Amino acid sequence: MEISYKNNKIKKVCTDAKVSDRTYGNEMSEKIQMRIGEIEAADTVEDMIKFHIGRCHPLTNNRKGQYAVDLVHPYRLVFEKHGNEIQVAHIMEIVDYH
Repeated sequence: MEISYKNNKIKKVCTDAKVSDRTYGNEMSEKIQMRIGEIEAADTVEDMIKFHIGRCHPLTNNRKGQYAVDLVHPYRLVFEKHGNEIQVAHIMEIVDYH
């Protein structure tokens, strides 16, 4: 899938290991880089859910239409799916929504 980002701040955290290290620490930074790689490698969000890639799951209630993959507990990488034929994962935030 292609990836887009909500803003430059989240883009830098997801694409620059030094920035994510400073912001979230080494363990979390490695997970972020791994999950971004998994999203890029997947063809669709449905494949990620079907094959349990990153424990990808759809969100409900006020986050309906969004999906999440696990990072370091309790944090999740939240994204939206744009498009049907060619899907784009629009990365929204890294958050503990529990």
